[in-house]
Amino acid sequence: MTLIVLGLALWWAAHLWKRLAPASRASMGDAGKGLVTALVLASVVLMVMGYRGVEQIDLWYPPAFLTHVNNLLMLFAVYLYAASGMKTRITKAIRHPQLTAVKTWAVAHLLVN
Repeated sequence: MTLIVLGLALWWAAHLWKRLAPASRASMGDAGKGLVTALVLASVVLMVMGYRGVEQIDLWYPPAFLTHVNNLLMLFAVYLYAASGMKTRITKAIRHPQLTAVKTWAVAHLLVN
């Protein structure tokens, strides 16, 4: 659990560096972008290592048919995300197709996990 918290703290620090200390971030130029990238990658590695080390407790056992619902929702989410920059009928009906795709992805994974 400690690694997850450290990873989250590092992720927040890397993303908030430009907002909290804009002068120091601007003084580094392109090297600052590389440093932020390295910090974000390190934070993701810490979070993954922390998640893999935590003992899993199953709270819910989803029924088998939800796997098919998940797959269908994922197809829809991928389509929405890919079509977000195109002029299609569905992107005219949905105001923010990328946001809708991410929400669809999240709901699909909550159903089966």
